[in-house]
Amino acid sequence: MDIEARKHIPSTEHEPFLEGIKDCVPTLLGYMSIGFAFGIVGISAQLSIWDIALLSIFIYAGGASQFIICALLVTGSPLSAIIFTTFIVNLRHLLLSLTLAPHFTRYSVKQNIGFGLLLTDESFGVAMNKLAQQGKLNNRWMHGLNITAYLCWIATCILGGIFGHWISNPEALGLDFALSAMFAALLVLSLQTVPKNKLTHRLSLVLYMVVAMFVLLHFVPSHVAVLIATVYLSQPLGW
Repeated sequence: MDIEARKHIPSTEHEPFLEGIKDCVPTLLGYMSIGFAFGIVGISAQLSIWDIALLSIFIYAGGASQFIICALLVTGSPLSAIIFTTFIVNLRHLLLSLTLAPHFTRYSVKQNIGFGLLLTDESFGVAMNKLAQQGKLNNRWMHGLNITAYLCWIATCILGGIFGHWISNPEALGLDFALSAMFAALLVLSLQTVPKNKLTHRLSLVLYMVVAMFVLLHFVPSHVAVLIATVYLSQPLGW
């Protein structure tokens, strides 16, 4: 086959990666709003732009950890307390990774570590929706999804830090609502792919989770309540 003929052959090598980028786009508003808000909060906590950039690069878990670190730094908490609290808050990622791991067993350990390091609540939601639609996940698609979200997160955290000198209250811009709206949209999209005979069961699970969270929040912090409710409901009701 000559070179000219090869030029006319459509390349599918990068299509899954580009599709992952495309599927990530609807979630970017959530990353942008929380990342921007964290940058503002970081400046308020006397962090430098470099501090904010490094935190967004090396502690990538959806935003909660960064806000907690800022709060603990302001109160003068010891480093050991900051590390331990961050670890506990991010334990939910163990559940997320365990859920997706069976779908990536055909890939190398190095790739699986990469998937896990860049997995967030948002990318997990998109991946589960994709899994419900197609029944399988592609490594290139997952890389496209994760890397796009990761770069967006870093960029908006830094931008938030830059503009944080002029914006003291990110909630006034409605940024705190964007993440909740995004997760509600992901839930609706995932339910649209569920067969009608299973829809009632899935809606019941959502209702049980809401009730369980409401009860548990009276006794334990929210990040602990999520772990307990998820583990408890996944056993008898069977996801």
